[in-house]
Parts: sequence; structure tokens; C-alpha cells
Amino acid sequence: MADYTNRFKQSLKAGHPNIGLWISIPDAFTTELCATAEFDWMLLDGEHTPSDARMVLSQLQACAAYNTQAVARPAIGDTHVIKQLLDVGVQSLLIPMVDTAEQARELVRAVRYPPQGIRGVGFGAARVSRWGARKDYAQGANDEVCLLVQVETSTGLSNLEEICQVEGVDGVFLGPSDISAALGFLGSPGHPEVVAVIERCIATIIKHGKAAGILTPDRALARRYLELGCTFVAVGADAGVLANGVRELRAAFK
Repeated sequence: MADYTNRFKQSLKAGHPNIGLWISIPDAFTTELCATAEFDWMLLDGEHTPSDARMVLSQLQACAAYNTQAVARPAIGDTHVIKQLLDVGVQSLLIPMVDTAEQARELVRAVRYPPQGIRGVGFGAARVSRWGARKDYAQGANDEVCLLVQVETSTGLSNLEEICQVEGVDGVFLGPSDISAALGFLGSPGHPEVVAVIERCIATIIKHGKAAGILTPDRALARRYLELGCTFVAVGADAGVLANGVRELRAAFK
């Protein structure tokens, strides 16, 4: 019998470190190629890529045979977009540009069925219930979802304490590129002043019992954030790995 346990959510609750890879190439073939590395989690990015629910579905199918957990990031935290992603089988969501506790509370409602939330009920004809084969899906659906919110603007940083206190938010992801821009260091997420702010934010997130996450291809910084208690850290992106690899290969034969 298939196991539908959200192992990523369980791991975060247990405080285990999860090493991830950013999937920014919207293609199932390359997603499966990356899945063979079996990172703990893979972020299927729909914010900065031309992706949609149909693409995410194909990527979920590509990941299914491998020991990795998919997390999907939509372009925006709209209720109807979240509903579609959940219905195609996404268990873990990372919502970008969350600035306030009220926004976070609305996202909690968006991932839950009534009366706790406002998620539309259509699981009987959806992949998430295996088209009705999962007879107990509705009973555990609300608890199955892992909701991560992304704090990355000046407003979000100023409201971090309040956001971290929202029940139903499982983790807070710090967007280093946008944070660096908000602090006046566009393009320099490793700047000492940016890192100092991120480190303080990590401490705040952990203090409130939430999982802290971040993305950085800087291996030293990644290890530093893990040491500080981050439990979901993406250490690179598929596009960057491919681009750097082909350029290095070409340079070797120039």
C-alpha cells in the first residue's frame, strides 16, 4: 500500500537537517535527472519560471520513484493557485513574498478544508486522492500539508515575530536575494550586513518553534546556516549547476 506520509514535514518537526536543490528548469526530464541525486527535498519553482500546475504535476510524477520530497513554490499565494497545486498532489508549499501575519493566516486557511479553512472540496476527482481510491484522504488532508512562508522584504522582516506566531505555519524561508536588495545590497546576499540580518532572523524563527530555511550556493554559508539551526537548506540550483558545468567543460578545451 502506498505511503502518503509527508516525510518532509515530519523531518522538519523532528528538527532534522534537510539538504535541498532548487529546480528552476521547468521540465520533467531534467527534474527526474536531478531526482536521481536524491536530495532530501527539491523546490519546484513557479515564481521565477514559466511553470504552472500541469508542469508541477509532471515534475511530481518524475520525482515519485526517488527518495526525495518535492516542495512547490507558486508565483503568488492566491487561493485558487494553491487549490490546484494541492489537488495535483503537492504536499508541501513554499509561498513567496509573505509580509504580514494576516497574510500568513489567510494562507493557512487556503491549505485547509472547511470549517478550519477555505480550500475548495474536489478531491474525489483529483490526483491527490488517487481519484477516490484514498478513502481516508479527507480526514487527514489538513494535517498532511506542510506550509512554508517566505519572508524577503523590508515589511516582512519587520513583521517576522508576528508571522512566526501564526499557528499552522510550519516553517519560514528567508529569501537572501530579495533580503539583500531590501537592505541596499542588491546582488550580494553574502554581504556581511546581509548575513548578520539573516542570522538574527534564523534565531527569531527558531525561538518561535518554526523550521527555518534558506537557499545559498555558497557552501561555507550553507554550513553556517545549518550550524545555526536551519533545517531546510537548498545548496544550489539545477540551472546554475548545468550552466557552470558546461562553461567549465568548454573552458577546459579552449
